[in-house]
Amino acid sequence: MHFLDQAKIFISSGMGGGGAVSFRREKYVEYGGPDGGNGGKGGDIVFEAVPGLNTLIDFRYTQHFKAQRGMGGAGKNRFGAGGEDLVIRVPIGTQVLDDDRETVLLDLTEPGQRVVFLRGGDGGRGNASFKSSTNRAPRQCGPGWPGQEMYVWLRLKLLADAGLVGLPNAGKSTFINQITNAKAKVGAYAFTTTRPQLGVVRHHNREFVLADIPGLIAGAAEGAGIGDRFLGHIERCRVLIHLVDIHGTDPAEALAIVEEELGNYGAGLDEKPRLIALNKIDLVDGELVRAFSAELIAAGAERVFPISGATGKGMDALLDAVLSYLPDATVTERPTGAVEDAATAKPWSPF
Repeated sequence: MHFLDQAKIFISSGMGGGGAVSFRREKYVEYGGPDGGNGGKGGDIVFEAVPGLNTLIDFRYTQHFKAQRGMGGAGKNRFGAGGEDLVIRVPIGTQVLDDDRETVLLDLTEPGQRVVFLRGGDGGRGNASFKSSTNRAPRQCGPGWPGQEMYVWLRLKLLADAGLVGLPNAGKSTFINQITNAKAKVGAYAFTTTRPQLGVVRHHNREFVLADIPGLIAGAAEGAGIGDRFLGHIERCRVLIHLVDIHGTDPAEALAIVEEELGNYGAGLDEKPRLIALNKIDLVDGELVRAFSAELIAAGAERVFPISGATGKGMDALLDAVLSYLPDATVTERPTGAVEDAATAKPWSPF
């Protein structure tokens, strides 16, 4: 499933309905009086986090959202009906940002979470509410209050339990295909993965979600290669799996490059627990595996897991280590797929 991870939309809450000017006129009623009702309240803009979604693709085709306005008041003290709230359903992990894409206004991280983001305008007062002892026949009413409107960006940060990082062509796609139900593209060239992938791992009667992002290269934080555009998708992971290719660039150098880019990106990525996996051991002999493992430990790795993404060798030990960082129960009702880049995303209410 392809899905969008950023989208810009326009939202507008409903305007309140106007009050009515009306007087009671009945054939057998000697004394009349004002009986104009109040207008109805405009609809609110509500964001709701919906389980089972992990895409913003719908917002590519529908970009304007306007709540219903309130109905006007009427005679016989009839109040106008309130406008219906407009509920915008988004995936869990969606952030709502201001038009400048700098300020996070809302962060929806819990299933079923609902937040009234823009409140609809109140209805205007009818002339019956202006009646007083000195003004027995008011001929005034209040207009409906305007709603609120603004442009916002929606930004999806995938809620995965573990994240997969490494240099391009380190074997990440083969790795995720081996242990999950994902079907990532595999190729013998750099940047085979151009969009993040999600997969569900089942190990020892437990499940967790694994996210794979495009490979990082030196200078990614400054925009080299695909840059650090997709690093936001692993910000919420509990643990990172750093895949190092034993058959490619010097493993210690590869480790240092990715670690430096994680530190340059910030957002706490350099502080997350990391498991170093030495991949493609099926292509070399055991002596070389032991030598490079010792080199990675000397370079700062606490422990090295020799694995083969192609054959599955060494996977059990690595997945056991991943499970040690996860709670006993993990949320797995999230589909797999690839994230598609978008075209050209204030506290709770800016008003």
